[in-house]
Amino acid sequence: MTDEERVVSSEERLRDEFGSLRPALVAHCYRMTGSYQDAEDVVQETYLKAARGVDAFEGRSSLKTWLYRIATNTCLTELNHRSRRVLPSGLGAPSDDPGAHVFADDSIAWLGPLPDAVLGDPGEVVVRRESVRLALVAALQHLPPRQRAAFLLREVLSWSAAEIADVLGISVPAVKSLLQRARVRLDELDPEARLPEPAERALLDRYIAAFETEDTAALRAVIQDDFSLEAVPHPVWFRGVGVCLPFMERAFAGRGGAVRLLPTRANGQPAAGSYLRGRADGLWVFTITSGRFARAVKFHDPRLVTVAGLPARL
Repeated sequence: MTDEERVVSSEERLRDEFGSLRPALVAHCYRMTGSYQDAEDVVQETYLKAARGVDAFEGRSSLKTWLYRIATNTCLTELNHRSRRVLPSGLGAPSDDPGAHVFADDSIAWLGPLPDAVLGDPGEVVVRRESVRLALVAALQHLPPRQRAAFLLREVLSWSAAEIADVLGISVPAVKSLLQRARVRLDELDPEARLPEPAERALLDRYIAAFETEDTAALRAVIQDDFSLEAVPHPVWFRGVGVCLPFMERAFAGRGGAVRLLPTRANGQPAAGSYLRGRADGLWVFTITSGRFARAVKFHDPRLVTVAGLPARL
């Protein structure tokens, strides 16, 4: 095989491997960055870097491992220049006033959702869903970037401490120390109790019907007492039915059925595309505990609706 033929063969193998691995790389970079758009940008940069270096790769490891190495280090470089991403509940206590002024603050680095539609092959989606839960991704953002990378490479990708040390350019004992500190920080996160997907969908359908008909009594029947309501990019958020339901009643007033919701999934959780007068205006992501909704977070970004596989207009 000539040198030119060898380069062409390497490029073809890279394209094939990258194409099959792309959804998993996006999920990995989303866990690292807390942003779907940032993850897409990093994955694109990963491919460009790999394409420039593939002829010198020489099979020192598997292409898969090499691509994850590039993606992880690209994320770490990006995170050196970015603020930690948060949800409204990560900024402070909830408001106890349902009449509180709600305002947008685009100066904050907000956490975003990951529509399940970008997770790839349905057979792989189930494996990835648990690792992109909204609460888990939010908790991961509290870890320093290297701790975050070490934790994800070990706990999600099952890499050895030696492999992680090689990627991060540190010793194996240093990796073990990073992992220990990361686990201590994340132990505070209680995993949500999961319902079978049909049961989640049935509960979501009830929520949507109540929301669209502005029936707060029906909403009360499907939410927990300590239900929380958040909306990105609004720093003000609410918790408890005594505050959330009056706030929703105030929001319903004068709307005249102008809002519709279409069911989908994001972060491995029930979700809904939101439409205002027929136009997409954002994506809701819901958390269920003990058979009822415990949390609803709306992301005011119409682009997320189409990324989730829903139409831009009704």
